Amino acid sequence: MKRRTGASNSGCAIRSNANASKIKGMTNFQLRGLSMLCVSALMQTGLMYGKEDAAAKRLKESVTVLQEVMDAGDKSIPQDLLNKAQCIVIVPGLKKGAFIIGAKFGKGFLSCRGKDNIGWTAPGAIRVEGGSVGFQIGGSEVDVIMLVLNPRGAEKLLSSKFTLGADATVAAGPVGRTSSAETDAAMRAEILTWSRSRGLFAGIALNGATLRPDLDANAELYGKKVENVDIVAGKFATPTAAAPLIEKLIKYSARK
Repeated sequence: MKRRTGASNSGCAIRSNANASKIKGMTNFQLRGLSMLCVSALMQTGLMYGKEDAAAKRLKESVTVLQEVMDAGDKSIPQDLLNKAQCIVIVPGLKKGAFIIGAKFGKGFLSCRGKDNIGWTAPGAIRVEGGSVGFQIGGSEVDVIMLVLNPRGAEKLLSSKFTLGADATVAAGPVGRTSSAETDAAMRAEILTWSRSRGLFAGIALNGATLRPDLDANAELYGKKVENVDIVAGKFATPTAAAPLIEKLIKYSARK
């Protein structure tokens, strides 16, 4: 979408001598009111574009996280697990307040397998809040990746709100080229989770963390507030800003 200048976009520009004459005839009170309307419109335009840039930035960060993790060889997500995944969640820069109280907050994106398990769907935005952490690897921020391994887990992921460990079983994922070293808990889990901080990549159990759709972020990407379940169902085309993420997902696992 081509951007316009703030003045013309807000409708506050003086477009003709006639308009200029009308403004000269206004009282001070009327002029103050017009000025307030113009400032308000400009502020709303700036906020809208700022949000759009924030969503695009998170998408770029998600691409970087996925690429760096998958290109890490023996320190990556096992390829066979990624190939089994029904959905993936990437949260770049999950904020950690203090793990003494377990405070966490982050925003990211999910994508699920496309039709006939080929390719990946357009991404839906998600929020991650709260919960306790089973393994702390340091740092005030961590990048988080989750793999949803079956349709039931995917159904929970796409609901209006669900809690890891309560609504779906979750376990720390194994690290390596293959999943030969995964634990019994990981083999039974519907969702496997990993985190990366300061270059260290490891499985992490996000028990109690709540995931829900980020409708405001979806509105930035799709032009209106839409549910993730509708995005994954293929009702919306992949936004231009999200194309690199889907391309990377296809590169690393084209089909289930």
